[in-house]
Amino acid sequence: MTFEKLITALRKHPDQPLHLMLPSGEFVPPHFHITEVGRVQKDFIDCGGTTRSSITCLLQVWVATDVDHRLDSTRLAKILDLSQSVLRSTDLPVEIEYESDVVAQYPLGQIEITPAGLLLNLGTKHTACLAMDRCGVGAESNCC
Repeated sequence: MTFEKLITALRKHPDQPLHLMLPSGEFVPPHFHITEVGRVQKDFIDCGGTTRSSITCLLQVWVATDVDHRLDSTRLAKILDLSQSVLRSTDLPVEIEYESDVVAQYPLGQIEITPAGLLLNLGTKHTACLAMDRCGVGAESNCC
C-alpha cells in the first residue's frame, strides 16, 4: 500500500482506533506508538551486476509501558502530514518496522474497516534472486 492510499484511508475514517495485525494473525499491542516516519532508500547491485534502487516510507512502531495510550486514525494522519517534507513523495510503498523477538519490516497490505476500528494488515517480505536470467539459479551458477 502506498503512503497516499494510507493517508486517504485514515482521513476517510477519522477518530477510528487502529489495530495492526502481523502476518501470523497476532496483533501488535493496542498501546503502540509510531515513533518515526522515514524515507528509506536502498541502492544496491544484484548478483547479476545490475544496479537497483528501492525507496519506501517506513513507519517505526514501538510498544511502551503506557498501556492507556491509543493512537487513532486522526492522530496518525497528523503525524504523516508532518512527514511529507521528508518523504518527498506520496507514491512510496509503506512498510512497518516492529520489534517482537527481532526487528522486522512488514509491507502494509490492505486496510479493513471493522466494528473495532481500522485494521491494518501487515504482509511479509521475502528474499529473492533478482537476476535469475543471468545467475543461473537451479543450474550451475556463475553467480555468488
